[in-house]
Amino acid sequence: MSVDFGKVAVLFGGNSAEREVSLRSGKAVLSALLRQGVNAYAFDPKFDDITGLKKLNFDRAFIVLHGRGGEDGVIQGFLTTLNIPYTGSDVLSSAIAMDKSKTKQIWQSLQLPTAPYQIIEKDTFNSRQAEDILKKLSGTVMVKPVNEGSSIGMAKVSNAGALIDALNEAFKFDNKVLLETWITGQEYTVSMLNGKALPAIRMQTNNAFYDYQAKYQSNDTQYHCPCGLEQDKLEQLNQLASDAFAAVGCSGWGRVDFMLDQSGQWYLLEVNTVPGMTETSLVPKAAKQAGYDFDQLVIEILKQTL
Repeated sequence: MSVDFGKVAVLFGGNSAEREVSLRSGKAVLSALLRQGVNAYAFDPKFDDITGLKKLNFDRAFIVLHGRGGEDGVIQGFLTTLNIPYTGSDVLSSAIAMDKSKTKQIWQSLQLPTAPYQIIEKDTFNSRQAEDILKKLSGTVMVKPVNEGSSIGMAKVSNAGALIDALNEAFKFDNKVLLETWITGQEYTVSMLNGKALPAIRMQTNNAFYDYQAKYQSNDTQYHCPCGLEQDKLEQLNQLASDAFAAVGCSGWGRVDFMLDQSGQWYLLEVNTVPGMTETSLVPKAAKQAGYDFDQLVIEILKQTL
């Protein structure tokens, strides 16, 4: 290892609904760092006292905490207070990107394309509104808890009864839920590393959408990288990814997700500031196409703390 990173805390696990995915990501990152001779240690905020990071003389932190407490600015703020450098986006951009509604509002203000939507709050939702909401959003909607990732609590619905059921399920994860007009088309993702777009990936699943099962449990999900787009369409996608990432103030590394509808129109879905980092996750797949093996990718991300 030509760079001395000092003592590195790999933060993973945590208390969010995405804990299991974070455990897998964190173990992969820790193993890669150890293979590269980095003095790295596992640190799980669910069991380890994060106030001890300074006392234990950690020089920097590699954040692999997905979801709340790790991807929403909370741990970033704590590390900033301790003056411990960390990977990924800062406090503000992490908090904004975690909130799908705030992210969409910023994109809309900059005329970046995103699907029509409505925010539903648990305390004020009346089931009698369901039919009108569906009509307003073209009849079929995607239901998304505002502050969750990994497709947790998400559902595609096209009638009032199903919408009410899906909202009640989503409210188990969040008091605010985003309803988006359903977009028929293909789903793409662009990983960002050091301000540059990595090769885009097109995801293909037999499920209704690229849900938790398709991401983490299915053997049938297909990943196309190169993604098969014509050069001009690919350049358009990469520019849009860079603009969307910068609009929220994100930095270092992350991932921007898209839909391409049947008319050829792009729609931004969301930004992930701490994407999955198992050896088969999307960012490592894109990095491999760009010439980085998994260990090189992990080191490249950690270099952002220097």
